[in-house]
Parts: sequence; C-alpha cells; structure tokens
Amino acid sequence: METNEVATQSEFASTNLRQLADLPAPKGLPFLGNALQIKGHRLHQQFEQWSREYGSYFRVKIGARKLLIVADHQAFAKILRDRPDGFSRTVKLAETWREMGLQVGLFGANGEVWKRQRRMVMAGFDPAHVKAYFPAMCKVTDRLESRWKKSIGTEIDLQADLMRFTVDTITGLAFGHDVNTLESGDDVIQRHLDKIFPAVFKRNLAVFKYWKYFRLPSDRELERSVAEVNVAIEGFVKQARERIKQVPTLRENPTNLLEAMINAADLGDSGLNDTDVAGNVLTMLLAGEDTTANSIAWLLELLWKNPAALQQLQEEVRGKFALDTPYSTENLNELDYLDACINEAMRLKPVAPLLPLQATKDTVIGDIHIPTGTIVFGLFRRDSVDDNFIPNAAQFDPQRWLSNGETGQAINSVKRISMPFGAGPRICPGRYLALLEMKIAMVMLLTRFDIDNISTPNGQDAEEHLAFTMAPLGLKMRLKLRN
Repeated sequence: METNEVATQSEFASTNLRQLADLPAPKGLPFLGNALQIKGHRLHQQFEQWSREYGSYFRVKIGARKLLIVADHQAFAKILRDRPDGFSRTVKLAETWREMGLQVGLFGANGEVWKRQRRMVMAGFDPAHVKAYFPAMCKVTDRLESRWKKSIGTEIDLQADLMRFTVDTITGLAFGHDVNTLESGDDVIQRHLDKIFPAVFKRNLAVFKYWKYFRLPSDRELERSVAEVNVAIEGFVKQARERIKQVPTLRENPTNLLEAMINAADLGDSGLNDTDVAGNVLTMLLAGEDTTANSIAWLLELLWKNPAALQQLQEEVRGKFALDTPYSTENLNELDYLDACINEAMRLKPVAPLLPLQATKDTVIGDIHIPTGTIVFGLFRRDSVDDNFIPNAAQFDPQRWLSNGETGQAINSVKRISMPFGAGPRICPGRYLALLEMKIAMVMLLTRFDIDNISTPNGQDAEEHLAFTMAPLGLKMRLKLRN
C-alpha cells in the first residue's frame, strides 16, 4: 500500500496498519489534553509547528476529543476527494450552528441534504448567471473607488473597507439587496457577521459549553446578532419570492443568486424548501465577506513587501486598462500576472489554512487505520511553504504560476500542493465569483491610485488571526491619486 493511499475497509482488512494510539502527540494534561496549549486564533500555526516536530501525522487531544492532524498534501487531497462518502463535515459543526439559532447551509450540511443543496447552490453560481450579475459588481467597485478618493492622504483601515466592499457585492449579487455600506457607513450586517462567525469557530473548539448554563454579555450580544441576521435573511427570501411572483420571467432569467436558488428549490423533485434557501443565504454571506476581503488584504501586503512584483503587476494592469476602460469579465480574465499574484498570495496566506472533517466509515489514511467518527484536521499550508516541495517556498514569486515551457512541470506541482478552495466534490462553488471580485478590486486600485504605504501599527508583518477565516490584523493603507 502506498504511503498516502486512502483505502476502503476491504482494502485494509488484512494489512498491518498503525492505530491512532501509535502516532506521536504533544504532551498534555489529564482531562484537558492539549487545550491549554492552543490559542484559538493561532490554532493553525500551532498545528503547523507540531507537524514540523512530529511529522505529517500526529494526534491532538482537546478535552475529550481526540483529533488526527494530517499535514501531507497528497493524503489530504485524497481525503477531500473521498467526500461525501468517506468523510463529511463534523457533526459538531452542524450542532453548533443549530444551537446558535442558525440554519445549516451547504457549508455545514452532510449526506443527501448536502447533495440536494449543492444542486441548488450551483444553479446560482453558474458562470452565465455570475456574468449577468457583473454590472452590479462594477457599481460596488465604483463606490469603493469613490470612498478611497475621499481618503487620499489618510490611513485607510484596509480590512474594514474591503469587508464593506465584499458585503455590498454579495448582498447585491446574491440577494438583489443594495445595502451600500461603502457610502452610507451603515455596516449593520457586517457588524453582526463579525460576531457570529468567530463565535461559531470558538464554540466549535470549546472544551466546556458554559453558555448552556450561564450567559456572558458577549453571548447575549451574539443572540441579538443572530436574531437580526435571521430577520434580514427572511426578508431577503420574501422579497425575492415577491419579485418572482410579480415578474414571472425571473423563473427563466433570474437577476441574482437568491432568485436562482429559489427557482431550483421550487422544482418538484428538489426536496428543498425556504429553510434550505435561508441556510445558504447565510453561507453566501460567510463565503462572500471574510474569505474574499481577507484574500485581497493579504495580497496587497505581499505586493507591498515585494515591490518588483507590484511594479510588474501595475504594468500589466495599466497596459490593458486606461482610466476610461470599462470592466468586463473578458478583460479581467486576460490578466495572467494578476492571476499568478492571486494564486501566490493564496498559497502563502490561505484564508482557510485548516479544515476539520469526520470519517463516516472505517478507512485508512496513509498506513493508519481511521475508525468511523474520527475527526481529521487537514493542514493546507504546511507542504505549500516547504522547500522540499516548492523551491524557495517562503518567497512571494508569482512567476512560478506562469507557464513558460521548461517550468510547466513545476507549475503543475504547485497547483497540486496549493488548494485554497479545497478539492474534490465539495470544492468551493463560489470560487469563480470570489476570483472575479479580487480581480476587479485590484484593477480599480492599480489604475486609479498609486499605493503610498501599507503598514501595521508595530511596523511588523501583519499578524495572522484565525477566527473562522485567517485575517491580517491592523493593516493600514495610504493612497495617492494617480495622475
């Protein structure tokens, strides 16, 4: 059996396999295990450090939960492809969402529910539909440009502004609702999301569910945020249904993702209802806010620290886009070096650096027997920043993503190792939309402005802070208006 093979029970029944108890593990405390050694916002860094000490497979214990950590990219890629039959999202994740009063969408769904929801969501993310929504994305981009023009010479809170951009984009494209936080300054939805998603992450890792016995002020604030978001989502669905009722042509030609999902859910054999639709509205808010905004922020910091790459990107973008060149999906997709920069940033700073999954049946990872129900954490970044797999792996080098004959094999290798959107049947359905958002924001920035400075309060690299997604803390940007 090959080291990285994922096998079925019939394939490993007579094989001499290691058991979970045979694997190395960091020393912990009775009852608590390794819980006190882990800070939630540094969970990914702690696991990456332990993988360098204990190897590609090791155990961690958090309270009563025993986890298998897999840092080998080939093994984890095969695990991802073994979904949904061999591995699923953890049962605890769906329990946490429901316990908080949230509807479970595609992100946390499993089994047949996931399969039905997947068909519905993919109907909304069809590239032809995304292209139809593109004018609304351009409108939001123009608002971000206007906001930054008013901030010339001052420090811009980069992550906050990018969050406004992505919230406005996803609510407009996905739900047909123009919240316009960029111009109004009203970031109600964003503020609620900023409480909900970190709480999901924190509670999912908690050793003791204290909130079942007493509530802190933060827990009461969380309940209010969940209630507000649920009301907003219910409103989005009702408004979309009313539009479809008033304009029957929307059945065939939906104007946003929500209308497309409702149409798919209303098919006679879908097995879905408005509860499923509502759960996926929340999933889109998750996927459309934190992930894209943080990816753009990390890209900008890396470009600022690598001025030669920034200059080459400016030359490409400005060579194809004059100040009056309209955005289109076609001309955005012609920017090869921008694609390479985005891929390189996601390799070094994946906003989802780890992923917990749960074995749905007895199986094998490498030469290790995995019993049903085992929770497996896969590390996306360990191998992609290792010189054994990628030359000069710590260096920001977009050129490694560009094909030029002899390097073609190396390019294919880095593509197999770096998996920012996951892999297999549950690969991120919104990846095309996310990349389009990143490209249009970068083109607007580089054609309209010159970057004067990107910095953090302490002058060091931005700290990686994991709270559902991995965000850069404290990034500030100062711009000059381009002549």
